[in-house]
Amino acid sequence: MHGEMGFDETRLGFLTEAVERDIAAGLYFGGIISVRRGGRPAYHRVFGHSSESKDRAVEDDSVFSLFSVTKAFTNILVYQAIERGLMTLTTPLCQIIPEFSGGLRDRITIFHLLTHSTGLPTMFEARPGMYIDRMEEVIAAICEVALPLEPAGERVSYAPLFNHALLGEAVRRLDRRGRSYRDIMREDLFEPTGMLDTSMGVRRDLKDRHLFPEFRGNYPIKHLGHSDLGPNGAFAEEHAEMPWVGCVSTSKDMMRFTEMLRQGGVIEGRRVVSQALVRAAGTIWTGDKPNEFYASGIRAAGGIAPPGNIGLGFSVRGPQMGVSMFGSLASPGTFGAHGAGTTLFWVDPERDISFVGLMTGLMKTVDNLWRWQKLSDIVLTAAI
Repeated sequence: MHGEMGFDETRLGFLTEAVERDIAAGLYFGGIISVRRGGRPAYHRVFGHSSESKDRAVEDDSVFSLFSVTKAFTNILVYQAIERGLMTLTTPLCQIIPEFSGGLRDRITIFHLLTHSTGLPTMFEARPGMYIDRMEEVIAAICEVALPLEPAGERVSYAPLFNHALLGEAVRRLDRRGRSYRDIMREDLFEPTGMLDTSMGVRRDLKDRHLFPEFRGNYPIKHLGHSDLGPNGAFAEEHAEMPWVGCVSTSKDMMRFTEMLRQGGVIEGRRVVSQALVRAAGTIWTGDKPNEFYASGIRAAGGIAPPGNIGLGFSVRGPQMGVSMFGSLASPGTFGAHGAGTTLFWVDPERDISFVGLMTGLMKTVDNLWRWQKLSDIVLTAAI
C-alpha cells in the first residue's frame, strides 16, 4: 500500500524501527506519528506510553499539550485579521495596545512580532513565579517589563513568550464582536478546519484523554495556573488563554491543520485563510540573520550559527545544508512549527508531504532537534 501512496514501504518501515529503538533507549516515552502525501494517508503509528511508569498507553485519540505549536494557530488568527483589514503587517503594535508604547517599542510592528525581530529580550516568563493562564494578567506584566534591547529589525531571536502573547492580544482587541481569545480561536480556526478535539486550554470533554506532559527537568521554568494544580499546572487548566503555549490537540486534528496549510489555506473545499498569506508563511523573511536564541550555544561550541530561516510566524527549512527539525533532506520551502521537546508538524510543498509528530516525555532542545531531523529524514528518504 505504501508504494501506491508515494513511499517505499520498506524504507518507511525504518521509521517505526527508529522510534521503537529510541523509546527502548529511554529517550522519550511514546507518541503518534502521521504522514500523508498528496492528501492520501501513507503512515500512521501509535507508540509507547505517556510516562516513564508505563501506566498509561498512548492511544490513537490521545490529547497532547502542543506547547509552542500553539503559536502556529495564533499566526492564522493574525492572518485572518489582516484579511479583514483590521491590521496590516506594518501596523505598529502600539496602535492596537497603547500601553505597549514609548521609545523603541513604538517601532515594533506586527511583522516584527511574527518574524521574531522585535529587539525585545528572550524571556520565558514576564515575572518569575507568576500565574500564566490568564491572558490579561500576562499582557499587563509584559507591558510593564518588556523593554527592547535594540531597535526592531536589527536581529532575530526566537521569543518563547512575548511575541505571540502580544499578537494574541492584538487579535482579541481588534475583534469586531468583542469575543474572548479562546472563542475567536475556536470559532474562526478550529471549527472551520474541523479540528473538533482541539482547544485553547484543556476543554472539559478532553480531560480524560489528555496526556499531561512530563517535563523531565528539561524546561527552565514552572508554568503555574490559578487552580494551583502543580508546578506545570497551567497545562491542565480548562479555561487557560495562552496564545503562545496553551493549546491541546490530537494527531488527527493536527493533520487536518497541516493539510489545510499544504492546500494553501483550504480544507474540504472550505477556505480558512488566504493563499497569499500561506505562501508568505513559507517565505524566509529574515535573510541571512541567525536566530540568536540558538546562535550563542552554537558559537560557544565553536560553530558558525546558520541563518534563522523564519517565515511569517513559521519556521522554514531554507536552502542551506545543516541541522533542521524538518529534515536535512527537506525541500527549501518546507515550513512548520515545533513545541518544546515534544511536538512538530511540517509541510514539504515540493514533495506534497504532510508530517505530524506528537510525542511524550519532553526532550532537551538539542536532543529534540536531532530526534526530529532523524525521523523526518527517514520519511524523506522513503519518498518515491
